[in-house]
Amino acid sequence: MKNKKFTDKGIMRKRMNIVMIFIAVLFFLLIGRLAYIMIIKAPEYSAKAVEQWTSEISIAAKRGKILDTNGVELAVSANVYRIDFDLNAIRNYLDEKYKDKHKFEAISKQIADASGIDEETVLKKLRYKLPSGREAGSSTLVRRIEKEQADKVKDLNIKGVIVSADTKRYYPNNNFLAHVIGTTNVDGKGLGGIELQYNKELSGVPGVRIAELNGYKNSELPYTVSSFTDPVDGSNVTLTIDEKMQEFAEQAAQIALDNNKAKSASVMIMSVKTGEILAMTNKPDFNPNTPYEGADKFDGKTASDKVQKMWRNHLVSDAFECGSIFKVITASAGVELGVANKGETYSCNGATNVLGTTIHCWKHGGHGTQTFPEILQNSCNVGFIQLGKAIGKEKLNKYIEDFGFGKKSGIDLPGEAKGIVKATDKITDVDLATIAFGQTDAVNPTQYMAAFCAVGNNGVWTQPHIMKEISHIDADGNKVIDKTFEPKTKRVVSESTAKQIRQALELVVTKGSAKQAQVEGYRIGGKTGTAEKVNPETGRYFENKKYISSFAAMAPIDDPEIAIFITIDEPSTGVYYAGQIATPIGHILFSQIFNYLGTKIKHDDYASLKKTIIIPDVRGMKVEEGKKKLKDLNLDINITGDGDYITNLSPLPGYAVSEGTKIDVALGGSSNYNKDVVVPDVTGYTKPQAQQVFNSVGLTAEFKGNGLVGETSVQAGDTVKKGSKVVCTLEMDDDLGD
Repeated sequence: MKNKKFTDKGIMRKRMNIVMIFIAVLFFLLIGRLAYIMIIKAPEYSAKAVEQWTSEISIAAKRGKILDTNGVELAVSANVYRIDFDLNAIRNYLDEKYKDKHKFEAISKQIADASGIDEETVLKKLRYKLPSGREAGSSTLVRRIEKEQADKVKDLNIKGVIVSADTKRYYPNNNFLAHVIGTTNVDGKGLGGIELQYNKELSGVPGVRIAELNGYKNSELPYTVSSFTDPVDGSNVTLTIDEKMQEFAEQAAQIALDNNKAKSASVMIMSVKTGEILAMTNKPDFNPNTPYEGADKFDGKTASDKVQKMWRNHLVSDAFECGSIFKVITASAGVELGVANKGETYSCNGATNVLGTTIHCWKHGGHGTQTFPEILQNSCNVGFIQLGKAIGKEKLNKYIEDFGFGKKSGIDLPGEAKGIVKATDKITDVDLATIAFGQTDAVNPTQYMAAFCAVGNNGVWTQPHIMKEISHIDADGNKVIDKTFEPKTKRVVSESTAKQIRQALELVVTKGSAKQAQVEGYRIGGKTGTAEKVNPETGRYFENKKYISSFAAMAPIDDPEIAIFITIDEPSTGVYYAGQIATPIGHILFSQIFNYLGTKIKHDDYASLKKTIIIPDVRGMKVEEGKKKLKDLNLDINITGDGDYITNLSPLPGYAVSEGTKIDVALGGSSNYNKDVVVPDVTGYTKPQAQQVFNSVGLTAEFKGNGLVGETSVQAGDTVKKGSKVVCTLEMDDDLGD
């Protein structure tokens, strides 16, 4: 009996142990499950809970302005409106009015008619659901609508249909500075240029309104206070761009494009000492207000490719074999190493042979025996091949890299190409020869200008940049500067070397290929370059040769302040040397810059900057039309007589006069007038330039040959009848090659 009692207790103890183990396992499982829910799944469940008991509507921040260096507005956000749906309030409204909280058709047509949006889209937004499948608390119908539409929707007085202020990006100058500014998408996010580069700073922080909801009716709880966070407006970005300089650059690029019937033309103006970009433009361009219009005129396999080509900033994103402008870098390395400008001479008979490969100079007859400054002045390929050999591939590549090639310059714009610099161990003797005069290696224009300005800045390279400062307006209306651009700098050559190179560059302008860039009273130094283009599909030069012509220059050459860069892609008038087509644009650009800067830049004769104007024929025009045409050319007017028409001019159309010259304008009662005109002097003009002048005075032109205008069948200054034909003989000027 006793044994049985002990046996029963043992069984009971075992059972209790089993039960305890089971309870312990269950307890640990529950703890594990609870930990999984509270730790692992907490974010997911928390998000679902917030979805269920809150209604959240985002309030857009006003995007910051983009300003030029003097505070001129280049991109602003205009006040417009948006329509949002508080779907919980709308369902409540439908339930109270129609006893069916999903009867969206009862209000969709009214909203569609008032907003101008199709009813199907309205219904889709009213029925919007969360990713979890639950009914959403809010949705956005449309953004950036005008006041008229917004007022119509507001007048419907439908609970939960929220009309609030919004912003729309607006570019007051349309195409002006398009590739630098960039554009934004429908949500106000930057898609290119400064808008993309500084999107975070410009965007600000959106505000938010959060309300707690009744879980049963999905209506706002009456005893809770909605959470409202004000949006923080975006910061303003001030650029280094000078609006007037940009205007000059835009005009110059358009003239270069039109006169040379080119694929594209680009112009940059840069501060030599600070690295600030003062102007940057590409033609053709686009309007950031309508950023997709015109893309069909660009190359590309798809519509997206064409848009990207249209938005592409060639001065930053395109790397190319730049040709003879690269000789500035080779020359700098030679002088710095002590192998150039030591009294040595270079011999050129028009070609040289490197390991069985014949390489030609651009001047087929050769330049003969030359000094170091003369090989830069004459842009002699053979001379630079000899200099490159004296430098050696290791040292030449070192200076190429020191000047910033083969890596991004660090300009604060998106999409910069780093270019291509051939590795030293892969450079053959032929490669060394071609690299020395501007082939094989590829650079982007901004990279090149940073290196070119280092020569102007006494050997110190400065990081190019386009942002001057980022600022905001505080609660008291005061401007607060948050950030300024601090460019990196480094010495690449000595001050002595830089000075010697600048002296040689001045000879290029006074005696060499850049003579047409001269501006009387100013000392300018520069370098031209004409490069064959490489076919990107084959990696070889185009069989039907295509060229890109460039001109880089700085002034005043003894202490440079301003540098310009002009590039003309695929000129198609039969003239392609940069000395013939890019330097005249340089003359126009420098003249405008010098006039604008006035006494801020060193000069000898300010009065000499007045442009020469060929008087156009405005006879037969209505008075106001003719007066405007003359005044647009900065000509003064002295009117005599009465009448509605201009009947005579003195001096006659075709005469060349300086800006500000007084023109006597005679009026009469009819459009009949004397048909005499003076044959203008177009010597040295390109064919398109000459054609434009002849058209302006009413003469017909016929052209023979290729190159620049040399002789004309009627002598300049002779008086002929309007409509007469003048035959122009075009000639190649050897001094203006390359």
